[in-house]
Amino acid sequence: MRHHVVSLVAVFLALAVGIVVGSGLLSGSLVSGLRDDKSEIRRELQDAEDRATRLDGQLLAADGFDATVAPRVVRDTLADQTILVVTTPDADPADVDALIRTVGDAGGRVTGRLALTDSFVGAAGADQLRTTVTNVIPAGVELGTGAVDPGSLTGDLLGAVLLVDPATGEARSTPEERALALTTLRSGGYIGYDDAEVTPAQAALVVTGEPDPDGDAAGGNRGALVARFAAALDTRGAGAVLAGRPGAATGNGAVAVVRADAALSSGLSTVDNLDREAGRITTILGLREQLDGGAGRYGTGPGASAVTVGSAAR
Repeated sequence: MRHHVVSLVAVFLALAVGIVVGSGLLSGSLVSGLRDDKSEIRRELQDAEDRATRLDGQLLAADGFDATVAPRVVRDTLADQTILVVTTPDADPADVDALIRTVGDAGGRVTGRLALTDSFVGAAGADQLRTTVTNVIPAGVELGTGAVDPGSLTGDLLGAVLLVDPATGEARSTPEERALALTTLRSGGYIGYDDAEVTPAQAALVVTGEPDPDGDAAGGNRGALVARFAAALDTRGAGAVLAGRPGAATGNGAVAVVRADAALSSGLSTVDNLDREAGRITTILGLREQLDGGAGRYGTGPGASAVTVGSAAR
């Protein structure tokens, strides 16, 4: 019995020692492997960060180059042409200021700058906005039969009073009628502008920003309203361009809405890379194309047909 007990103890002791030794070797191998994997991941991450840094530097250099040559590229593109600038609440002020400077570099003149407000793009006041617009239509001006939503109605009205008739080159409204329409919309909280007189222009530039991140429904309403507003402006003058940052060409952004609708995109030009100097140059070239009777979808985002005016189709 004593012999069997000693044998069993020896067996269990050997098993315990084997387990301890084996687990130590296994854990050591496992830890070593994990350390190697971690080091490899760190190297890959560092390589990716270095590549991103190089690309950022190249992009900034390209922007600097584009900014330097922009005045030469757009010179006389808009010679003796007049442009109405309209901004949405989410438009980046830096983009707007840069575009206005570039219009000047191109020989054009901005006749007015209107700012659409949050009340305009919000869904809550849609019925009141519709009523306000229909009450200030100048005598002799008929809004389009397809303009039934607030965006189209307001774009059609402002286009009628602030864009000259492309066939005659004459304004469709008197200064008093323009003042009534503008002051009524401003009093209602739908637009803003400085007290300098806003005079009729030949074409319009609508500058927008990124879509509303607070819910698809709100973003969709805002994007669709701005898209239809810009398209209605386009039908009244010699042309219009809707330009925004990359987010405007995705989801429910205004540029994306236009590009998804063949009827809207057939007449209204869109640019989706306004955050880059190349996009600002393209916007000016797009205005020239509009004045010449053309239209296009430009940039690097979804739905763009070419990078810029005159470049090969994507």
